[in-house]
Amino acid sequence: MPKACLRGVILAESDEHEVVEGNIYFPPDSISREYFTDSDLHTHCLWKGDASYFHITVNDELSKDAAWHYPQTLDAAKHIEGYVAFWGEVEISQ
Repeated sequence: MPKACLRGVILAESDEHEVVEGNIYFPPDSISREYFTDSDLHTHCLWKGDASYFHITVNDELSKDAAWHYPQTLDAAKHIEGYVAFWGEVEISQ
């Protein structure tokens, strides 16, 4: 089962996930929300739409913009709408 971990804390874990462009997207209900705060960063993908980012804080250490999601996707990416992916210090294992 894929999981996302940071500093020994599991941020997300789910058998129900999507893989897009090499990134694992976790369903929103699999996320440990207490570690996430909204970031002001937003990016745009031509086929997925506008992404919003999260900062993640574990053990009082902040990882800026370490996760992203597409709150409203374009039609081609509806299967990942609301799902969360990670990068940077976050380790993904399967």
